[in-house]
Amino acid sequence: MEFISVEDLMVPLEEYATVKEDDTLFDAVMALEAAQQKRNVEKHQFMHRAVLVLDDRGEVVGKIGHIDVLRALEPRYKDFGDTKSIARAGFSPQFIRSMMDNYHLCDSSLVDMCSKGARIKVKEFMYSPEEGEKVDAEASLCEAIHQFVMTGMHLGLLVVKEGKIVGILRRTDVFMTVFGLMKECEIKEDSKK
Repeated sequence: MEFISVEDLMVPLEEYATVKEDDTLFDAVMALEAAQQKRNVEKHQFMHRAVLVLDDRGEVVGKIGHIDVLRALEPRYKDFGDTKSIARAGFSPQFIRSMMDNYHLCDSSLVDMCSKGARIKVKEFMYSPEEGEKVDAEASLCEAIHQFVMTGMHLGLLVVKEGKIVGILRRTDVFMTVFGLMKECEIKEDSKK
């Protein structure tokens, strides 16, 4: 079986949606749309699901995923602290609804929330990746799979080469590669019968 490296599957940084820390949520949405339109469909058939945030030196300092955008629309979500922990606590739908009512979440129209949210700077709501969310470009795909499983990462792993982030390894691309390998193995097994 041939060796598949992280670098073989990653989306290079220059092909991914990026914004600066002082850009707005609207800028991030537009960058994501532009990256979708110019992506290499043959290599990366699935749409990007995140935007990477760069500092003034062009270094990746954050990520913005779908849930981060939705959370940014309602500033009072900040009052809850780590909403990921709340999500894993297993509260009933009734309790979740009562939180919305008690804290007056989403009291404005969605159009109003989007209008206000579009002006928020990304540094106010971006997710800052931790060291465990990075993988070496030369690492094997198996090592990356292990990191995905153990960290529960949904937005992809940042790919590092010579100490610099050079791309992102998306879970969808990993899955499609594994899926393709499974089909190949199954076809080879069937032909032996």
